[in-house]
Amino acid sequence: MTVLALLAALAWPGGAAARQQGPGGASGRLGGCAAGQLCLWERPDFKAKRLTFDLAGTDIESCVALPPGFTADSYANRTGRPVTVYQSAECASTGEFHTHPGGSWTPESAYEVRAFKIWER
Repeated sequence: MTVLALLAALAWPGGAAARQQGPGGASGRLGGCAAGQLCLWERPDFKAKRLTFDLAGTDIESCVALPPGFTADSYANRTGRPVTVYQSAECASTGEFHTHPGGSWTPESAYEVRAFKIWER
């Protein structure tokens, strides 16, 4: 690995390998989630079954529980708005939760995501 490639990998939070991973291992991390969407995958590194949500079909600032039996282990927020992901299916703050800005990619969650909220700003 060249020094420049190593520095780029260290500067980017997901590292070089995660940055180049797309759904199912395809190269180009932006290819698997379109602009304006929130995408959630069952497995780390944007693999396995994927759910997508967009602003047209999702209530802003409302708790959206993922379907029963589906938990997300990686996700991409391309909505252009902050999104909070929750360990709790009820968006309760008693479990883990984190807010991600628009344009963020999380190749591996620290917990199983069961619900989310898209915020106005």
